[in-house]
Amino acid sequence: MRRNLTVALSALMALSIAGTAATAHAQMGGQGPGGGGPGGGGDDDAASKKKKRDSEWNQPKAPLAQLRNAGPCPFVKVLYDASRYVEFKDGKEAASNTAYTGEIQGLTSGCAYKSNDPIKMQVNLLFELGRGPQATGDKKTYRYWVAVTERNKSVLAKEYFDLPVTFAQGQDRLYANETLKTITIPRADEKVSGGNFEVLIGFDVTPEMAAFNRDGKRFRVNAGQTQQAQTQTPGNVAKP
Repeated sequence: MRRNLTVALSALMALSIAGTAATAHAQMGGQGPGGGGPGGGGDDDAASKKKKRDSEWNQPKAPLAQLRNAGPCPFVKVLYDASRYVEFKDGKEAASNTAYTGEIQGLTSGCAYKSNDPIKMQVNLLFELGRGPQATGDKKTYRYWVAVTERNKSVLAKEYFDLPVTFAQGQDRLYANETLKTITIPRADEKVSGGNFEVLIGFDVTPEMAAFNRDGKRFRVNAGQTQQAQTQTPGNVAKP
């Protein structure tokens, strides 16, 4: 689904670029070699060629869907306290006690609305997920949430989503993409713009995990390190 969207957007961009280049080429008629200089055919030839090009290019516009909105899109961000998931065995903060980890690495979003229609949003998320020496298996279901709020005010709606993953044998980290197309924000009337709303995203974390994130703590674990080595050699805690 994400790949198809990327291809569709790329095709649209290529169409826009081609249209722009064609317009520029038409506007440059008579300026290149063979144009209206001495011995170049004269102004009459240049004007005739330009008229012909204009006639060929100025066709009725294709009925492409308009991508403009009636106003700005809601602001979308990852809540810092819930941006990472770090699970420790027995609650002891050490690399050797790490079970499963997760981090929201990327976020893109878009919206569409007009008149007094509801705001329909699409959000793409990139997760980096890992397992440490205390992981109990190769499968893990992460849980995250999406909340819609009034800008800097109360929560209007909140929904939880499950993200099940399977680590390959010997794999300690992987990436997962999620595309959400189910976010719809009703509006009282056409005067209410997307700028009145906020969309917040985060992992479903415990209070201890939230405090760990808030303090800016994290572990640097070397890529490719074996599970046995991770158990024997604790990682370093990075400074905020």
